[in-house]
Amino acid sequence: MAAVRPDTIWDTIERTLVGLLGALAMVVGLVQVLGRYFFPALAISWAEEVIVYLVVWGVMIISSQLVRTDGHVRPDLVLRLVPPGGQRWLEAFNCVVALVFCFGMIWYGWEIVDTSLLLDERSSSGLQFPMWIYYASLPAGGVLMTIRYLIRLYRYLFRFDPKTMSVGHHIPDHELPVNLSNLGGH
Repeated sequence: MAAVRPDTIWDTIERTLVGLLGALAMVVGLVQVLGRYFFPALAISWAEEVIVYLVVWGVMIISSQLVRTDGHVRPDLVLRLVPPGGQRWLEAFNCVVALVFCFGMIWYGWEIVDTSLLLDERSSSGLQFPMWIYYASLPAGGVLMTIRYLIRLYRYLFRFDPKTMSVGHHIPDHELPVNLSNLGGH
């Protein structure tokens, strides 16, 4: 039996958690709509608020997966113009810039959470939701992305393989753009 890699477990946990948050947001929305139109006495006034909280947490968690799959902002066009060795250093630089952003997200996110806790800030709806839980999505997402960017930076600095880590290596031939000059029939 093959050993399960820790990063596979991490990926599965993140995707499952985001799926559950999305499903829960959908159920809350459905209950709210059904209550509003069919059972007004059972309608919940705070549904939109909770949906926003769930979706924001989902977005912040899934941002880690975007780092893993190269889904965040990066200079793809420039990367495709340089050889693999240049790509390596551009990717490493991109990781460092992203890490600075993530550290800022963690720092300022925690400042927001801390202030919210000190003020005992709560939502204005009847739910009176503790806002620090909502705000905690910022540093949590920042921590998840930081770990992914550190792994990525390590790989580009110490485990670089131009055959598998160059931009464009993961695009199968059948998904490459069609050469338009071949379509003219000349």
